[in-house]
Amino acid sequence: MDKSKIKKVVLAYSGGLDTSIIIPWLKENYNNCEVIAVSGNVGQADELEGLEEKALKTGASKLYIEDLTDEFVDDFIIPTVQAGALYEEYMLGTSFARPVIGKRLAEIALKEGADAIAHGCTGKGNDQVRFELAIKRFAPDMPIIAPWREWNIKSREEEIDYAEAHNIPLKITRETNYSKDKNMWHLSHEGLDLEDAGNEPLYEKPGFLEMGVSPMDAPDEPTYITMDFEKGVPVALNDQKMSAKDIILALNDLGGKNGIGLLDIIENRLVGMKCRGVYETPGGAILYFAHNYLETLTLDKMTAHKKQELALTFADLVYNGQWFTPLREALSAFVESTQQHVTGKVKLKLYKGNIIKAGVWSDWALYSEELATFGEDNVYNQADSAGFINLFGLPISVQAKVEAKNNK
Repeated sequence: MDKSKIKKVVLAYSGGLDTSIIIPWLKENYNNCEVIAVSGNVGQADELEGLEEKALKTGASKLYIEDLTDEFVDDFIIPTVQAGALYEEYMLGTSFARPVIGKRLAEIALKEGADAIAHGCTGKGNDQVRFELAIKRFAPDMPIIAPWREWNIKSREEEIDYAEAHNIPLKITRETNYSKDKNMWHLSHEGLDLEDAGNEPLYEKPGFLEMGVSPMDAPDEPTYITMDFEKGVPVALNDQKMSAKDIILALNDLGGKNGIGLLDIIENRLVGMKCRGVYETPGGAILYFAHNYLETLTLDKMTAHKKQELALTFADLVYNGQWFTPLREALSAFVESTQQHVTGKVKLKLYKGNIIKAGVWSDWALYSEELATFGEDNVYNQADSAGFINLFGLPISVQAKVEAKNNK
């Protein structure tokens, strides 16, 4: 990359430690280039407060704050939930937020006539891949600047030193310097004491959890909820019609209060290493559970099993930043076709970190109490099963006879 040609850079800006120091670093190392900061609002709430003032004070020429929340929910979260896609239990909170932000970054960079796009992802992480694959889809010829792959800074402690030397205000201290990512779907925690796999997460320590409480601190009485779905999309919570976005926000509150959605995993990163993360996904955990619960009633066996197989591929694509690919689009088309009869109501009990089934109903239910009953029925002839077993077991019988003949 010819640095002399870089006059205007669009920066993916969160106001966190990495991107806070990147603005002055870009100006120092890229000929005092103009830096346009872009923050994609995917529901990080209070993290957006004071962001414009901070960006301008640290050297940005302007800040875009783009409301991507509806697109994030409708075009990324819901299709992933419908697919039942989980990456090693992880509900993909950071993974599917990056493509929607990367898409908007590319659009703004083209609109502004930028010479490059910059991001604050480390060379060890997955997000560098997710951002850059999205950028390649919408601005394939755009140069990309990743300071972590260039500068001499080697740790978050050195980043804090740089910030202090440049009078950049930070909301963290060296003691609370977890690497975090927050949006309306989840909050991730990495680093510090969590880097030792032998350390228990500090769930009961005040200030560690932000979206909820430890199950130990949850109420002693359960909370019952109902959720209605139409074609796999949540449309009502506790009999109140709501958008999918508002349902997720309400579930975050209900789930958080009951200690729902905590996940401590050592996951396999795309770049080859294992990494330990603690995730808070209170509303997401409930939504995944409720959707799957309804599917057990409405999907036939062959479709359900094939869908479970393809969910692993879907999750890999999302985790690896391959959202904007023909295969992901094809899988989403398959998933959408499976959702035509995923319509009904579920009832759940939330209690001290647990989600407990409490009832499910659908006009498209494939479950028949009359067929499944252990009592007397007039629709199932139990004598029919003898012939079925004879045919189903025919290869086994033939194999046994052949072995007996040859072993004499």
